[in-house]
Amino acid sequence: METKQTAVEWLYDTIIIFPESNEDLAHNARSFKQAKQMEKYQIIDAHLIGLITSMEMEATKQAEQYYNENYGKN
Repeated sequence: METKQTAVEWLYDTIIIFPESNEDLAHNARSFKQAKQMEKYQIIDAHLIGLITSMEMEATKQAEQYYNENYGKN
């Protein structure tokens, strides 16, 4: 399976950094590390929201089916 590349990883791999000093280079590296961590949690959160939404939809469908089977008959 091919590993996907995030936007932050793409930016890190693509951008040409011309630091004026080693301090600037270290700052840029810390900024990229922080951005990758933030992006990681954004991706995890989005995935979890998708799972929860899917589970809620299925649970609602099952609850309606249960109601119809047990109480929906007149």
